[in-house]
Amino acid sequence: MASVDLSVIIVSYNVRDFLEQCLFSLASALEGIRHEVWVVDNASTDGSAAMVRRRFPWVKLLENRENLGFARANNQALREAAGRFICLLNPDTLVKKDVFERLLTFMREHPEVGMVGCKILNPDGSLQLACRRSFPTPWVAFTRLVGLSYLFPRSRLFGRYNLTYLDPDEVHEVEAVSGSFMLFRREAFEEVGLLDESFFMYGEDLDYCYRFRTAGWKIFYVPTTQVVHFKGESWKRSELDRLRHFYQAMRLFVRKHFHRRYGILVVWGLTLAIWIRAALSVLGRFLHRVALPLVDLAFMNVSLALGQILRFGGLMHFRSYLIVDLVYSSVWLLCLYGMGVYGRFRFSAVRAGSAVLAGLLINATFTYFFKQYAFSRAVVLYAGVLNLLFLTGWRTLALGWPRRVAPGERSRRTLFGRRTLIVGDANSGRAIVERLHSQADGLYDIAGLITLNPEEVGEKVAGVPVIGTIDQASELIRREKAEEVVFATDKISHDRILTVIDQAAGTGASFKLVADNFGVIIGKASIDRIDQLPMVDLEYRLFTPPNPHLKRALDLTLAGFLLVLGFPPFAVGRIVWRGEERELEYVDHRGKTHRRRLVATGPRWYRNYPLLLDVLRGNLSFVGRELVPGPIGDGRVRVKPGLTGLVQLYGGQQLTQAEKERYHLYYLRNYSLLLDVELLLRALFS
Repeated sequence: MASVDLSVIIVSYNVRDFLEQCLFSLASALEGIRHEVWVVDNASTDGSAAMVRRRFPWVKLLENRENLGFARANNQALREAAGRFICLLNPDTLVKKDVFERLLTFMREHPEVGMVGCKILNPDGSLQLACRRSFPTPWVAFTRLVGLSYLFPRSRLFGRYNLTYLDPDEVHEVEAVSGSFMLFRREAFEEVGLLDESFFMYGEDLDYCYRFRTAGWKIFYVPTTQVVHFKGESWKRSELDRLRHFYQAMRLFVRKHFHRRYGILVVWGLTLAIWIRAALSVLGRFLHRVALPLVDLAFMNVSLALGQILRFGGLMHFRSYLIVDLVYSSVWLLCLYGMGVYGRFRFSAVRAGSAVLAGLLINATFTYFFKQYAFSRAVVLYAGVLNLLFLTGWRTLALGWPRRVAPGERSRRTLFGRRTLIVGDANSGRAIVERLHSQADGLYDIAGLITLNPEEVGEKVAGVPVIGTIDQASELIRREKAEEVVFATDKISHDRILTVIDQAAGTGASFKLVADNFGVIIGKASIDRIDQLPMVDLEYRLFTPPNPHLKRALDLTLAGFLLVLGFPPFAVGRIVWRGEERELEYVDHRGKTHRRRLVATGPRWYRNYPLLLDVLRGNLSFVGRELVPGPIGDGRVRVKPGLTGLVQLYGGQQLTQAEKERYHLYYLRNYSLLLDVELLLRALFS
């Protein structure tokens, strides 16, 4: 026992990639300390145990055949641990290099302290409030359950649950610390005993702190070092189970420790309040899930009402058709669900429009074959058209129109995802950028590279500018308004990563890690695998019948309509806006060069009005590639230049050639008539 200063115990369940990064950070933090590390695997099915055996042979591994829960699994290793100090650590954490050095020094200097916790950060650099808290006494629990602790976080009276009135950067004695990282001395452990196995998940850390305090040991919050906790990764796939275990743990804690102290009536009251809060949490999550369908349902009813007004001049028949309303609305909701609109593509106007058209076709069929559930066919048509307008329109507005940007500036959000900075050197940065760019509909809009080498600043890596060094990281994150920051962990120590996260607190950015094999991106929201590129359909939808004919029909119809409608104001404009002319040169999809003389003054529609003739001739399209004087395409796939398009809307000349090609491929693969309509609407309102 004398040969080990510190025992670290990690209980893992289906968080292989997080566990791997955690162990890498531990290896650095444990240098110079006589230690042992225990990993207890709770029957993971993701290869966690095999990874530990292969990559970390110095770790003592215990494998369970079933998920025994957090407390019971920790006790397995606690019975074997030999260290003078013991640390319980979650697998979805990263520890700073000096975390054990600083905390062990603190405990040696304060022998009356039985347990310590450190400053724990969320992946966005903000303080994780659970890292220091009070016991849920009747008053503390009441302020938490009714929301007073949220309304008055700086109040000593109401903010006791998470001690939000205390300075997070000062050392304080507290009642409890987070079970994601708790360090205690062996003497205290031998006096208090093992964790209470009545707690399966959640609550056992609070119970343990209560028992330490009852035994006379002090507990301190020491924020001189940090840990990042990704929080809750083991329970992502079972949200209801997580809520159930959490509130059951709170109820068990109250019954165990407060029954004799406060009496049965107070315990019953707290238990009732806990279950009410649990019910409200479940209800809140349910409402969050059904919010989008409810919004769509409201628009559907408005559409049906307006359809009746247009057909009958009023709503005199609406009450008689409530069952019909239910049937038609259900069909449209099912079509929206089937198109993935209530999943990954909840703000896709294209998919919503496609679902509305499919639902319109089905509902129109009802009017022929199921007369008892039939509206007037005119009402169905009106409602379908209005649904197409409303359901695609509000999604388009929710995403926000592309804002105008100053020369050299790039829009913060694009079609493809959140504004992202990569942190690494030229080689690692290039590897990440190329992997991410290979996914045309990926989640990351890469705005720049933060380098480890000052000599690389000002250069470009895989088409991405190197905007500064890691010493300037927090400033660059704020300046670029980054939403994601991705670290290449094979080049940057976890300690330095933690420093950047801490310094960038309050920016709103989310921080992620790329494992050293560039296979996964690890973050709060998900683990994105990039080592295996998705199998994509290489058939370009733009060239698949009947899409070319539909696109040409839209161009002809819209160009003819606008030419007729716009001729009178254009003729007047020729008198009003006399001035200089400009020459436009572009190459069409056949490789032919065209030159047009256009007016240089007046509104945009007026300046571009003559180009409608080129659309009629088939040289241009309303939506397509840029109007540029050089060749377009790679010689194999050619698309007509467009008056607008993805590149024109999302960055124009500020985009690199690689980014332009990515937009081009996206358009080819995901083309639909509704996509053209959506882009035209965005161009109209931008």
